[in-house]
Amino acid sequence: MKKLALAAALSVAATHAFAGGTAQPVMEAPVVVEETSAASSNDGIVVPLMLLLIAAAVAAK
Repeated sequence: MKKLALAAALSVAATHAFAGGTAQPVMEAPVVVEETSAASSNDGIVVPLMLLLIAAAVAAK
């Protein structure tokens, strides 16, 4: 009788564990890497040249 009760309890526990079924597989989106062009050497010179021009204009007054 104890074995029958144990078997019934284990079968009930096993059916609840699989009651939800399996989840659908989730496909991850591919990672897209954007290639940027190389920065030119003139990019960092615009602001200092503008400041130099402003300072020269102020000094000329």
